[in-house]
Amino acid sequence: MQTHPISLISSGFNSLLSSARSFSHDSICLNKLLACPKDIASISILFDQTDTPSIHQWDIIIRDTSASSQPEKSLLLYNLMRRKGVTPSKHTFPSLLKSFSNSNQNPFQLLPHIHKFGLNSDPFVRNSLISALFSSGEVGLARQVFDESVKTDEVSWTALINGYLKTGCFAEGLKCFNEMRLKGVEVNGMTVVSVLSAAGKMGNIWLGRSIHGFFMETGRVKWDVFIGSALVDMYSKCGCCDDARQYFDEMPSKNVVSWSALIAGYVQCNRFKEAFVVFQDMLMENVKPSEFTFTSVLAACAEIGALVQGRWVHGYIDRYKLEMNAAVGTALINMYTKCGCLTEAFKVFKKLSRKNVYAWTAMINGFTIHGDAIGCLNLFWEMLSSGIHPNEVTFLGVLNACSHGGLVDEGRELFDMMKQRYHLAPNVDHYSCMVDLLGRAGYLEEARKLIEDMPIEPTAGVWAALFGACMIHKAFDLGEHIGKHLIRLQPNHSGRYALLANLYSRCQKWDSAAQIRKLMKDKGVKKIPGCSWIEVNGAVHEFIAFNTSHSESICLNEMMDNFIVQLRVAGSVPDCSLFAFDVDIE
Repeated sequence: MQTHPISLISSGFNSLLSSARSFSHDSICLNKLLACPKDIASISILFDQTDTPSIHQWDIIIRDTSASSQPEKSLLLYNLMRRKGVTPSKHTFPSLLKSFSNSNQNPFQLLPHIHKFGLNSDPFVRNSLISALFSSGEVGLARQVFDESVKTDEVSWTALINGYLKTGCFAEGLKCFNEMRLKGVEVNGMTVVSVLSAAGKMGNIWLGRSIHGFFMETGRVKWDVFIGSALVDMYSKCGCCDDARQYFDEMPSKNVVSWSALIAGYVQCNRFKEAFVVFQDMLMENVKPSEFTFTSVLAACAEIGALVQGRWVHGYIDRYKLEMNAAVGTALINMYTKCGCLTEAFKVFKKLSRKNVYAWTAMINGFTIHGDAIGCLNLFWEMLSSGIHPNEVTFLGVLNACSHGGLVDEGRELFDMMKQRYHLAPNVDHYSCMVDLLGRAGYLEEARKLIEDMPIEPTAGVWAALFGACMIHKAFDLGEHIGKHLIRLQPNHSGRYALLANLYSRCQKWDSAAQIRKLMKDKGVKKIPGCSWIEVNGAVHEFIAFNTSHSESICLNEMMDNFIVQLRVAGSVPDCSLFAFDVDIE
């Protein structure tokens, strides 16, 4: 580690103060000096050395702090500014309100100050307040501020629409968009970006194409990199990756958002190899990846087990000394655990300076995937001790661990804790875990009662978990009843027929098994071929069941036949009763 004598540091800061005194009347020099200190105390001392720091200089440092990784510190700067008797300007509060949006804090404490200094009618401040209130979940109050505005323009309407859409109130947001148009307010590019984003999140391709055709194709809104990126994102999220690629290629200029949107779209559509190709093209174009780019690429690596590519991305982050924030760290943890490298995942986790609930949950799920139920629970208790509150996904991970580890009492305790201590409503996935936990342990009646007492309608996945327990414990009568119910729930799902056919095969009811196969054939239900990926020497290979398109498929089939022959010679007799019909529980 490189060390610096205290005297040298002190000398450096004294030199900084000397410069501040020398140039206290030169605003340009002082503004450059303000970028040097990294803590509130240093800034306070620096301002003490100047004659009269202007509100413009305060606004600069508050603005930069609100956009930093620690936006909450901007409020401390504001308090320091007020103690020094400086009156805020119309540029002060938008930066402060932005810091509240970035840190998800409630901006209520700023409202008296905004009114006190007569800035509540300033459109710049008002629009920033609307956005901040939406970010803190105060939807009703945000609408009230908008309605009480003396004058509203396209920026005000966009803030309102964007706020509704970001909080998931899509219908209300689109209603405001229509109202804006009826009132004759000009629709600008940012409004269109917001509506396209909503269309993507809703998966409403009809709305997306309508906005595209009416505003962009007709030239009502100027095509730029933001509009182009929003189009790519919308088409990708609606599952239209080919359209997204078409409009991406037509963009006159591209930025990191455009590239990242296309990569994320390919990942969402399970076209992982194409996502890698686009990422490589992006690097060849000397576009610096963002946090969002890395999380998408690492998600692709995790899904197909591309460890070599995942390690390369990790190395890229280290080589260029890019910030390892919670989002990128979580993506790395997820990638390493799904690629079988639990130790490397844990190293990344331990190095994270700030761990949020998503990082903890990713690591907890990593232990679950690797069958370490005790390690999973120990990390869960450590998370609670650190003051982090678990979310629904965290509980899903620990309940899964209890299920596969046979920890029935611990699972019951956690399920009750989720509802009573953290007031989280279990969804069907949590109930599936509990049914699986109880069923595996042989508590079939308790599992059945849990399903019957569910406050929400049990899905096929919940019943399938109990069916699996019936197969384990040979409760064929109950299993037959559940199997028939699953077919009624999902008559076009091939896996449901497979489950019941396998049950009949297990209890040697061959005629019944044949009837299920015939029923499936008569209804025209076909099984979707399974697909898998494997990485060999950095290259990702894709295999589809009963498909010989891979260049090495003949050699691979010959090798598999050779394995089977050797197993028979060794005296291995496989139990094919479980594979009488392809099983697809989920």
